[in-house]
Amino acid sequence: MARSIPADRFSAIVAASARVFIAHGYQRTQVQDVADALALAKGTLYGYAQGKAALFAAGGALRRRSGSLPLASELPVAAPVAGEIAAVVSARLAARSPTCGHARVASDFAAGCDDGREQNSLSFTDLYSRLARHRIALKLVDRCAPELPDLAEVWFGTGRNAQVDAVQAYLVHRERAGLLILPGPAPMVARTIVELCALWAVHLHFDPSPEPWSIVQPGVIDDDAIAATLAEFVVRATTASSD
Repeated sequence: MARSIPADRFSAIVAASARVFIAHGYQRTQVQDVADALALAKGTLYGYAQGKAALFAAGGALRRRSGSLPLASELPVAAPVAGEIAAVVSARLAARSPTCGHARVASDFAAGCDDGREQNSLSFTDLYSRLARHRIALKLVDRCAPELPDLAEVWFGTGRNAQVDAVQAYLVHRERAGLLILPGPAPMVARTIVELCALWAVHLHFDPSPEPWSIVQPGVIDDDAIAATLAEFVVRATTASSD
């Protein structure tokens, strides 16, 4: 007879795993830490995941589509084989992640490039929105990649560096068309835009000591308002004057 498990148990394990790995990093996190966060016995947790690497993969939804849960017959989820997580992250980045490959981002940004100020705003709003939709997985990978060499190679190459390159290509293209003015060197402007979006879309949501006014407090400010504000900053700094 198949065992009965609480309907929300694996979802809770995924959420707790993400929180613990983000807080402590990969090397310092132990299975017991996740068990403690869930108030579960360590042995019970092993009934759902075969160790730390399996919990890490689950925490970032790195082997399944977001919201997809394993069947009871698939538990415990197996530990990933060597190189599997880096390969999955690389594929996600290249296909649809907010930090996807250069060609995809460049084509997205270049589409409709004759729309002037509005197109600039839409492009940077889209960048923010992509980051925000995947903030937990992005933060998890960003936090732990420096401790996992194969993942670091993918994350800082296919991930961040390719995203910056794509934004830079877009900015240079628009500048040459007379549709914006760069306030400084293109690499610096591109990196600033990406980091500004990442700060507000991802990192501030995991601030260990948020200020009383904080975006992590419910109802303070929503993603649409933040995206629009950041886009306006960038547009005002880069849009050619009509004078």
